[in-house]
Amino acid sequence: MARSRTDNLNIAVLLPCYNEAATIGPVVQGFRATLPDAAIHVYDNNSTDGTALQAMLAGAHVVRERRQGKGHVVRRMFADIDADIYIIADGDGTYAPEDAEELVRTLLTERADMVVGTRRGVHDDAGRQGHAIGNRLFNLLYRMIFGPDFTDIFSGYRAFSRRFVKSFPAVSGGFEIETEMSVHASRLKLPVSELELDYGRRPEGSHSKLSTFRDGAKILWMFAMLMKETRPFAFFSAISATFMLASLGFMAPVLAEYFETGLVSRMPTWVLSTALMMISFMLFTAGVILDSVARARAEQLRIHYMGLERLSALKAPLSDAGPVSRARPGKADAA
Repeated sequence: MARSRTDNLNIAVLLPCYNEAATIGPVVQGFRATLPDAAIHVYDNNSTDGTALQAMLAGAHVVRERRQGKGHVVRRMFADIDADIYIIADGDGTYAPEDAEELVRTLLTERADMVVGTRRGVHDDAGRQGHAIGNRLFNLLYRMIFGPDFTDIFSGYRAFSRRFVKSFPAVSGGFEIETEMSVHASRLKLPVSELELDYGRRPEGSHSKLSTFRDGAKILWMFAMLMKETRPFAFFSAISATFMLASLGFMAPVLAEYFETGLVSRMPTWVLSTALMMISFMLFTAGVILDSVARARAEQLRIHYMGLERLSALKAPLSDAGPVSRARPGKADAA
């Protein structure tokens, strides 16, 4: 990558970590070798195995985040650190630091606000079969609800522009943060790109923090909440249709009896079916109203995004060779 392309850009590498002492040192060293002038920030999330010490010895700026959960760490990172380009990766050694340069190049050449490093072979090498099945199902569900922008919404290896980072609300507290990032980009129709990268195995002594069922339930709940916030008409219409079908199911035999005999012998059933129908209409009305509110919120977010400065290097000439240039540490450099 040409030095003229990134001379005036500050690049920050963000590594959220929890008990990654066995891997964080080589990961930091790998990013220092690939992006020698970038600021490398490790945010330690209450590790008990010496992760922070290993990161400091490797040359990273280390900060401790006490709120447990990857989402809390990412929120703190995005708030603390000022840069033009942000690269986020896990500290477990499953993502190759050597690919960071290609992520930055793609971010600049594609004029994107986010580049996702999709994981090659993740469905065949997800550690546990439950994780692989969950990846397939949640990616399919995402495309059905929010659109076809992404094929790997759970990838933890991404590059961002400052525009994306400073407009991202970061509400999630755990591993569902990657889903929220993807929805944010889809909601505001931000320019995004994907880059297929190799995905490695965890080395011996490093263990996944994901729980197939617990974190899967959290992600499913986040899907529902994000759909409610970003697509309330579809969300409430689906619930409204469920209540309407239940109402019609209870109502049909009562109406059949009435048309046949002129009597209503099951009055409680009729009252229940009428109440369910009223709830259905109320939910549909709520969806119509909240859809207008959601559109107004999206417009405000888009206006805020447009007010942020875009990458100045977009006007620089392109070249195919050379190292990535300098970076500046953020506001919170050390703990």
